[in-house]
Amino acid sequence: MIRSLDTVAAAARRAASGGQYDIVALAASAGGLRSLSHVLAALPADFPAAIVVVQHLDPRHRSLMADILSRRTALQVKEAEDGDRVLAGTAYIAPPNNHLLVNGGGTLTLTQTELVHFVRPSADLLFDSTAASYKERAIAVVLSGTGQDGSMGVKAIKKMGGTVIAENAAEFPGMPAATFATGCVDFVLPLEEIPGALIKLVVAERAHE
Repeated sequence: MIRSLDTVAAAARRAASGGQYDIVALAASAGGLRSLSHVLAALPADFPAAIVVVQHLDPRHRSLMADILSRRTALQVKEAEDGDRVLAGTAYIAPPNNHLLVNGGGTLTLTQTELVHFVRPSADLLFDSTAASYKERAIAVVLSGTGQDGSMGVKAIKKMGGTVIAENAAEFPGMPAATFATGCVDFVLPLEEIPGALIKLVVAERAHE
C-alpha cells in the first residue's frame, strides 16, 4: 500500500499496541549525498532511534561521507566500525568496500564478503540483518540511486513487520523504482517529506506510550 504523509500519523499510533521503531536503515547510490543530506539535516539531535546508512562509494578511495554529513545535521555521524554499539541519535555510515550488518545485540559488523549485485556495501545485506535483528521495530528507506540494491532486503523488512519508505521522483530513480516493484513499500514520498515521516513514525509514536 502507498500512503501519503497525511496518513503517516495514523501509522505512528502503532504504539497503542506496543510497537516502537528503534532503528532506521537508509540506502542510496547515485545522487545519494543530496538525499541523505536532506533527510539527516532535518532530524533532531535527540532523534530517539539509531540510523544506519549504506551509500555506494568508490572502494578505491577513503570516504569523506561521514565528515560531510556531520556538518549538515545535528545528529552524531560517524563512519561505522566493527563492533560499534548502535545508539539513538547517531548515524553510522558504511565505509567503502565493507558490508554493514546489524546484529541482534545492537552492535555492528563490517565484512568484506562477496559483492552483492556487484556492490559492497550492500543495502540488501543491511536491510536483511536489520530485519532479523529489529523485526517490526525497523524502518527501511530507499533513496536516490541506480540499480536494484535494496529491493530484496525490503522484502525481509516487510516480512518481519517493519516499515518501508521509498523516495518519489528521485534524481536517480532506479533503486526506489525497484523497491516499489516489490509491492513491499508502505510510503512513497518526495524527498522533502521523508524527514517529517520519520519524525512522526519514530518520535510521535513514543508520545503515545
